[in-house]
This record gives sequence, structure tokens and C-alpha cells, in this order.
Amino acid sequence: MALTRSQKADQLKKINENLKKAASVMFAQYRGSTVQSISDLRKKLKNAEAELHIPKKTLLKRALEEQKLPFPQDKAFEGPIATIFSYGDPLTGAQITLKFGKEHPEIFLTGGIFEKQTLSSQQAVSFAMIPGRNALLTIFAGMVRSPLLQFAGSLRNPLQSFVRGTAELAKQKKVTM
Repeated sequence: MALTRSQKADQLKKINENLKKAASVMFAQYRGSTVQSISDLRKKLKNAEAELHIPKKTLLKRALEEQKLPFPQDKAFEGPIATIFSYGDPLTGAQITLKFGKEHPEIFLTGGIFEKQTLSSQQAVSFAMIPGRNALLTIFAGMVRSPLLQFAGSLRNPLQSFVRGTAELAKQKKVTM
């Protein structure tokens, strides 16, 4: 069913709004997937501050031009394309889609846009494999904590040796006296 001009204008406006507030935009192919699997992916994305939309490609191209964002390679736009907008953490949409694609191989990342740079399919998958913000903070905290624990341990061992040594000396003096 063809869209009217006003419907197209509304969709274009919505796509522009999403592009403005998105931290990253990923593209995924979904050929052969069921309505139920797309709905499940939408629910998972919504819970993580991301959205999946399936706009008309011509409207998406026009919105990208209006936002002065680069247009991905044509390979990223072959077949039916879903657009995933990540609003909070830029990685969440890509990560959820990649993980979901393991259970549903008909859904896979074909490219994306991050910091006004286009991502190829391989780059989008690599982008999705980066640990999230919380995981990176945990790794960083562990890296900071480890040397501090080693330093505290090195201070504790000589102190304990000193205390043990003085206790032994005290015992020896009592025995000899």
C-alpha cells in the first residue's frame, strides 16, 4: 500500500528526530524472519533505550542527507533493512541485535553510523562485540584495585615479619634471663 505525502512527511520527521537523539544507528537485514521474532527484538531493544524501525529506504536516505550524516555502502542497504537507534549507550542496539541474531540467523547487522562515520558489516559486528560501559568500568576498577592490593600486601608482609621477629626476640630474652 502506497503512502500519502502527509504520511511520508510524518515518517521523515520521525526519522529525523530519531537520528538527532540517537548515539548510534545500526542497520540490520531481517529477510525471512517472522513478525514474532521482530516483535521480540523490538521488546528487548526498548528495554535497553533503543528502538527498531523499518522505514522506507528512500525516506531514510533523505533523512540522512538532511542530518548531514554519511550514507552507508549499498551493501548495507540490500534487501529489507531495519534501523536500530540507540539512545543511551551507543553499543546497546548493536549488542542486542548481534546476540539476538545468534538465535535468529536471518537477522544480522549490515552496517551502521557512529560519530558521523559509516560502519561496514564487519565493523558493525566488531562494534557490537565491544564490552558495554558497565563491563568496561568493572574492568577498569579491577585494574586500579590490583596494584593497590599488591602494594598493601607487600607492606603487610614485612610488618608481620617484624612483629613475629620481635615476639621471638622477647621470648628468647625471657628464656635467657
